[in-house]
Amino acid sequence: MSKEPTVHEYETKSSAGTIAIGRKLAALLTPPRLLILTGDLGAGKTTLVKGIATALGAADSDEVTSPTFTLVHEYSGSLDGKPIKLLHLDLYRLDAERQLDSLGLDEMLTPDALVLIEWGEKFKSIRKRADGEITITSEGGDTRKVVVRLN
Repeated sequence: MSKEPTVHEYETKSSAGTIAIGRKLAALLTPPRLLILTGDLGAGKTTLVKGIATALGAADSDEVTSPTFTLVHEYSGSLDGKPIKLLHLDLYRLDAERQLDSLGLDEMLTPDALVLIEWGEKFKSIRKRADGEITITSEGGDTRKVVVRLN
């Protein structure tokens, strides 16, 4: 019998607020975990990752950028005194499952890894493996709703 997913909801009205939500979320995201980040272009997915990375001591927020062209950025940090690898992927430019093979996703999913994948919902294999999803939606203006579902 599978347990019900845990759902957390937040609202933000600025980039700084989105980063603050990411900082809060870091404590919930114990590895190993693969999460899909969904939301329209410009919704704030990378901004949320900036907050997670800073909370883990993996990178300063200005060092975290979207891996749109490199596909993967890897950072090293810690959570509760334990080393953690933060892998941030952006699959926007990919459109076929076979293109995922060259990424080495299996090798990324180590016991100390937190893997956050933007546009991962496009791929059935990633949806099947995901431990949850973070959805960011625009509520008008600069207001964003962040919904975190953890399986």
